Amino acid sequence: MPSEKMRQNLKKAQKEIELKRDEVKKGKMRQRYHFMPETGWMNDPNGLIFFRGKYHFFYQCNPYSGFWDSMHWGHAVSDDMLHWEYLPLALAPGEVYDDYQKGGCFSGSAIEHEGKLFLMYTAVSHDENGDKQTQCIAYSEDGIHFEKYPGNPVLTAPEGVAASQFRDPKVWKHGDTFYMVCAGSRYGRGQALLFRSENMLDWSFFNVLSDNRGEWGKMWECPDFFPMGDKYVLTFSPIGVGDHTAVYQIGEFDYETGRFNSTICREIDWGLDYYAPQSFLAADGRRIMAAWANEWEWMPQFKDWGPAYREGWCGFFNIPREVRMAEDGTLQFLPIREICALRENPFRKDELIVTEETALKAGDGVSFELKMKIDLTRTDAEKVELDLRSGDGKKTVCLFDLKRAELSVDRNQADGWSRGISGSSLELKNKEELDIHILSDQSSLEIFTDRYRNNHSGNVFASNEQNGIEIRAYGGTLVLKDIESYGLGNTISQTI
Repeated sequence: MPSEKMRQNLKKAQKEIELKRDEVKKGKMRQRYHFMPETGWMNDPNGLIFFRGKYHFFYQCNPYSGFWDSMHWGHAVSDDMLHWEYLPLALAPGEVYDDYQKGGCFSGSAIEHEGKLFLMYTAVSHDENGDKQTQCIAYSEDGIHFEKYPGNPVLTAPEGVAASQFRDPKVWKHGDTFYMVCAGSRYGRGQALLFRSENMLDWSFFNVLSDNRGEWGKMWECPDFFPMGDKYVLTFSPIGVGDHTAVYQIGEFDYETGRFNSTICREIDWGLDYYAPQSFLAADGRRIMAAWANEWEWMPQFKDWGPAYREGWCGFFNIPREVRMAEDGTLQFLPIREICALRENPFRKDELIVTEETALKAGDGVSFELKMKIDLTRTDAEKVELDLRSGDGKKTVCLFDLKRAELSVDRNQADGWSRGISGSSLELKNKEELDIHILSDQSSLEIFTDRYRNNHSGNVFASNEQNGIEIRAYGGTLVLKDIESYGLGNTISQTI
């Protein structure tokens, strides 16, 4: 059974959600098909798992405010990763190792063991030496109600790693042994630390899975590690390296030594709002990844965190993505195919020649999917500008600079609050076409291109009147082909 303190804190937090739920639902910025909290703040995805016939998403949350504070674990289940039912909160602070106002139950992961659902999470406390981060276990017979392991914490920071820089465990099983990768910082440089256990409760340090010489920042938050084909993939969100919010490395891994050697390093998403991705295996074996649609380094360090915050909530997940390996050994990140079930009002056009500003059609211009290809063999325009969520003098500008092989997504004119431009290079050499796939929701845009290897996710808090889509060519003619668009229906979540 949960401790009395944790039980009281869960009850108190759940009551807060119930009191505010109906009012928060009225928010004009609430997403229509992306996963979001009922009330309050949400950040990292935690414990993503398919367990007993359901997809389980746990998530970092503060039920009391749309601002980051004492961390709890929210919980929801789904049959399709789109339509969600909210369950009671899974974890709340309540023990000496996690009962701290600016700490609590930080990020972690889930695994099935002996028929139970185990959660491994970072507990944060505070004493005269500052914040202390340790790794802890909770488990559940029914996958809904959790109790913390009496022997917590099961791990403290290894030698040389600061107690305040040891977090975000991701656990998996290989053979008869459990493994866990955890973020650490040593000498001001981020590392992925590897641990192992025979029973999920008694853990020991194995090796530094991977580290850096300073080029990848001071901390690697929310590391994940998984096989892909005959290779292994390490993902993390580095702190202190500018525009890099979520990266992946591909290489070789040796279970005998516990060492990973990477040969490829690229971005999962170049956008301003893609952070802390975590992956898991779907029921059919697909590798699925979900991330927090926000990012710490650009967010203002004051208490107005935007239009959603003013509505009593803040944060959501990017659309879940299937991870695939391309022919050249890099990774692709495709929106899950389940989204096809939300499509309505289809529109298709085989070809469109653009010489001046032209309007495009996609659903209601707010919640939509748009796919098209630029025919590079017939296009001589130097630049292509695609304006999304346009209206009332506002717009988000996607600029495809074909001459310089660059893509930028500019939201400085998007909504009167959002700021920033994300940029990346385009792979155009020897290409006959450039594919573009866009998902728009009430307060977000996700742009996929280069066969889902060059992606930009950004929050845009635009009104429903901002529903225009325009495209224009500069310096020549643009030829579009295979244009298709859809409105995307609502997936309003329920509480059970």
